[in-house]
Amino acid sequence: MYVATKMFLTKGAGVHKEKLVSFELALRKAHLAPYNIVRVSSIIPPHCEIVPVGKGTKELTPGQIVHTVIADTSTNERHRLIGSSIGVAVPRDRSNIGYLSEHHSYGDDDKTTGDYAEDIAALMLATILGIDFDPEQSYNKRLDQWKLSGRIVKTLNATQTAIGKNGLWTTVVAAAVLIP
Repeated sequence: MYVATKMFLTKGAGVHKEKLVSFELALRKAHLAPYNIVRVSSIIPPHCEIVPVGKGTKELTPGQIVHTVIADTSTNERHRLIGSSIGVAVPRDRSNIGYLSEHHSYGDDDKTTGDYAEDIAALMLATILGIDFDPEQSYNKRLDQWKLSGRIVKTLNATQTAIGKNGLWTTVVAAAVLIP
């Protein structure tokens, strides 16, 4: 049975006249280019440790199939602000699952994009933990409410934004890489 025991967050941006090459360059910046990425959904396994990128990549082999929750956004419009973010919500009781969210943005800065991704991950975790919340409340009020419940211990994000350039493709990626 394959269940990830470790995970790392990473991000990167790439610019090139070809869209696919801009994606490849973003993967290189994120230290993901040497792997075969398989996109997976948004569950953090129980007891999964979040490690730094350098520690995580040392456990991978070039060419390896790597299960990844990934967000990527591209544009070829000049001055267009794009973003990709992975939000993380970890429960206090580590024997429960946590949640990852993928968010793609246009026109939002790093903080707004990252906060939104965290909010979505916390929302998904709160619903399975049975935490009451008002979906009409602002992000900050909901996040405070979830943290005050004592059942969500940590939220964080990995976010990459960039501004499109005339005549070139700009791609941003953010990812959570799961390690067996």
